[in-house]
Amino acid sequence: MVTCPLCDSEIDVDEDELDEGDVIVCDECGAELRVASVDPLELEEAEEEEEEEELGFDEEEGDDERWR
Repeated sequence: MVTCPLCDSEIDVDEDELDEGDVIVCDECGAELRVASVDPLELEEAEEEEEEEELGFDEEEGDDERWR
């Protein structure tokens, strides 16, 4: 059992099955949480930047130019 860092709800997970970097979702608040450490088990809010990079968005490419 681990606690959500955002809403303090207990999340029922099999701690032995988690690896650092895994993402789980809090059933109570719906937050996506990344496993920051497995010993001890620590969760942190998954960063939106990682999701945007996976989708191919990159703020440094000058995407704003096409909107002018």
